[in-house]
Amino acid sequence: MFRRPESYELQKRLDEPRRFIQIVLGPRQVGKTTLVNQALKACSKPVVAISADDLSVTGRQWLIDHWQRARTLAEQHGSAVLSIDEIQKIPDWSSTVKLLWDQDARTPVNLHVVLTGSSTILIRRGMSESLAGRFEVLRARHWNWPEMREAFDISLEEYLLIGGYPGPVELRSAPDRWLEYMRESIVESTLALDVLALERVEKPALLRNLLILGTSMSAQIASLQKLLGQLQDAGNAATIAQYLLLLSDSGLLTGIEKYTATIVRSRASSPKLQACAPALLSAVLGVSSHSDGMTPALRGQIVESAVGSHLLSLVKGSPVTLSYWREGGHEVDYVLSSPRRIVLIEVKSGNSRGAHRGAEQFRKHHGPAPLIVVGEGGVSLGEFLSQPLDAII
Repeated sequence: MFRRPESYELQKRLDEPRRFIQIVLGPRQVGKTTLVNQALKACSKPVVAISADDLSVTGRQWLIDHWQRARTLAEQHGSAVLSIDEIQKIPDWSSTVKLLWDQDARTPVNLHVVLTGSSTILIRRGMSESLAGRFEVLRARHWNWPEMREAFDISLEEYLLIGGYPGPVELRSAPDRWLEYMRESIVESTLALDVLALERVEKPALLRNLLILGTSMSAQIASLQKLLGQLQDAGNAATIAQYLLLLSDSGLLTGIEKYTATIVRSRASSPKLQACAPALLSAVLGVSSHSDGMTPALRGQIVESAVGSHLLSLVKGSPVTLSYWREGGHEVDYVLSSPRRIVLIEVKSGNSRGAHRGAEQFRKHHGPAPLIVVGEGGVSLGEFLSQPLDAII
């Protein structure tokens, strides 16, 4: 079975001395539980693996009892691992984990702890409330092009449409089933379970419409006011901005900010909407195969959106920020910036002769910065989608 790099990294951390709780975060349906189970299977320590999904009702005492069982194993064998899936389903889980973890530190008990869950929002809330300084995060991202090629033998053209999620790949020969799975099991489930069930959303119809319209506009710059005018519900720009943050935290849709000299101006700019995985754009547009009569404009949007989602995944959890730049009629598709370097990225699905104009204007405003052209006349799309972050910036 294919193992992702995050699985090997978790295995490595479990072989180290006990230091931090390992929290595996990531969008729904990207294989968090699978990668954890693979790491546990390869681990040399005895393991207690439980899930709060196994029982209809779980509570504090249930967690304490299993933790004690894992402690006994650790005392008998010198060390052990306790893995808890769907941790967010246990009421007040973070304060209980904090209490038990701190008890182990005082005793001491050499018990490693791994936490996973399907609700990124709820787990992050618990982390910030009780576990500060006690954990490190391992991010399970959407699947990239090399991973899906190796695991499922899909082509680059297939990846541009169905990339990011391993579960529905086997439905690729039945496009209607693939679309239905994406819409119901991933998009709607994430909305219902990660956002609407956990956050106070006064206008759920507006949130859903924002997801659909915003995803359909992936790789396009959109004024929040103009976007609001196209939605089927009343609201204001501040509400749209807040809902966009919720969708971003759930791994569905985000707004990339404009690169400027000051943070204040950047946050006030119109965002560049970005689907978090190629499959999300296809699911919203209803495009499931290249035989659907794709226009050059749609092809260009799909390619640029795939590059954007790749970059978005790469920078998450890193000190590198992803933005775009536009001034007057000049634009740079994506800007990667770190404390030491800025890299400009232009995506060209057709003629690349105009690719350097935006970069030239950017340099006039912000100084030297190398340009990477993806596509015609530059780095091939497949090569770029295979590159790690440190190969780009």
